[in-house]
Amino acid sequence: MRNARIWSAALAGAAVAMALAGPASAAGTTLVVASDGDDSAPGTLARPLKTIQRAVDLARPGDTVVVRGGRYALTDNITIVSSGTASQPITLTAYQRERVVVDGEQLPASHTPVGGSVPRAERGAIHMEASHWRISDLEIVNGPYGVYCDGCDGNVFSRLSTHDNYESGFQLQGASSDNQILDLDSHGNRDPRKNGESADGLAVKEGSGTGNVVRGARLWNNVDDGFDAWEFASPVTIENTVAYGNGFNRWSFPDFAGDGNGFKLGGGSPAPAVPHAVRDSVSFGNAKHGFTDNGNPGSLALNRDSSYGNGGTGFDADVSGGTARLTGNLSVADQRPAAVGSRTVASGNSWNLGGTWDASSVLSTDPGPLTGPGRRTARCRRHRRSSSRGPAPPSVPGFETAWPKKWSGLFTERPFRAGRRSTVIPSPGA
Repeated sequence: MRNARIWSAALAGAAVAMALAGPASAAGTTLVVASDGDDSAPGTLARPLKTIQRAVDLARPGDTVVVRGGRYALTDNITIVSSGTASQPITLTAYQRERVVVDGEQLPASHTPVGGSVPRAERGAIHMEASHWRISDLEIVNGPYGVYCDGCDGNVFSRLSTHDNYESGFQLQGASSDNQILDLDSHGNRDPRKNGESADGLAVKEGSGTGNVVRGARLWNNVDDGFDAWEFASPVTIENTVAYGNGFNRWSFPDFAGDGNGFKLGGGSPAPAVPHAVRDSVSFGNAKHGFTDNGNPGSLALNRDSSYGNGGTGFDADVSGGTARLTGNLSVADQRPAAVGSRTVASGNSWNLGGTWDASSVLSTDPGPLTGPGRRTARCRRHRRSSSRGPAPPSVPGFETAWPKKWSGLFTERPFRAGRRSTVIPSPGA
């Protein structure tokens, strides 16, 4: 049935595209979904549709689907295969920020047995093979993946919460370009079928495509890695993102296989050489490395990132032939601050300055601004005092400019921004 839906929706999308090639279409309409609606209704506020899938099937370029608050228990995953256009994207969002929970617990693929494989069409409580959508303010739980997007271009995903899924919370793969993943909260995702080997908070993997950006994500307590770029052959830009508490066996899986990196920036056999960029991001309390090239020999760029209290190396960039560039990064109380290869360029980092770096070296290691409720998150203070080690770097707007002994601090409160917009970041909970 799932494959039949994909083909029928694709044919419908092709018909719409042909119609759009004619006279200019009317302005987009709004379709309303409510848990007590009726799929034979017109989809108005007074007479809403019942299922998100029905609204998605009806939506055309320029349309908006708004979902009233409630829990939407799926018996078949939501499949999106019809695309908007660059000038007329399709929007799927919560009605006036009401709490919308998309629950995949009843999906058969959510309970794939150990060693089993999830059929491609069944991956994701939301399964997407489409472009030019704007999807926001949804909570996706208990799915065989939360959001699974394969062959997707020009989409914007914002303020999603993907948690307690049976695979990665959000996975982008295949030939996918120019997607923005903004203010994602992804936590508690696990994969019993693989004993923790592959469920990440956010995975951009097994594909290629330029222009993909992650900004403002929080990725915590996932069974494998916070962020994973395994076998993604094009550069991904990551900004203002935090990964913590990943890679621990909270589910008592036998033969536990979780990796536990905060940011895994490559991998494969062989790993493609890709210049991923991570800046102004934080990784702490993970089972293994804070940031790792994972065998990626490309010119990684890690700039102004912080690593604290990880079980492995804070900054692991020592693959043979690797050409990573690490600038202005901070490692505090990691098992080892850094591992750099002969061709890695590392300058202005805490380990380049020498000395002991522990909690007493910085103003604060309190993660509360990152993990707590409200409109706050943490950014890293990295202004080095003027000393015999060289002059202090120039002031950066929004960062402290006081000069304690070493650096002015690891965490500091400031509004979290996605682009130019402040964002609400809810409490992670347990």
